[in-house]
Amino acid sequence: MAAQSQYAELARQLSAIGAIKRGLARMLPAECPSGTAAVLTLLDRHGEMRMSRLAELLAVDMSVTSRHVAHAAERGWIERSPDPGDRRSRILRLTPAGLDMLDELARRTTDMFAHHLEDWSDDDVGQLIVMLARLRDSFGDCRARHHDEPHSRTSV
Repeated sequence: MAAQSQYAELARQLSAIGAIKRGLARMLPAECPSGTAAVLTLLDRHGEMRMSRLAELLAVDMSVTSRHVAHAAERGWIERSPDPGDRRSRILRLTPAGLDMLDELARRTTDMFAHHLEDWSDDDVGQLIVMLARLRDSFGDCRARHHDEPHSRTSV
């Protein structure tokens, strides 16, 4: 087990990650803010879904999710169609234009990391990936626990 001082330093380093997240948000196209990018990413990762499931994955209120979805739908990146199992609900799915936007987002993100980490070796980047995945796995599914707790919430 690591020393308490190491955990404290880890907490400081992780809170500083906010600067990286802000840098990622700044490189997004103006027409695709971070909330919309998160919607597209989750639909790509998890496939079509209801708005309620998307709100759960985003860990935000349904009204916030609706605004992000409306923004993406207005640009033709997602489509909303009636749920055959419940006509009151809508199924959300990516369109080809949404997949194109995801490709653009991935290109921009990759280019940004390549620029800022150009002096890192492939091994260094690989070790960071492994360690971040391990850290995430150690916490498990925070969203699942989060929703079991009363009155809580969290970007991706």
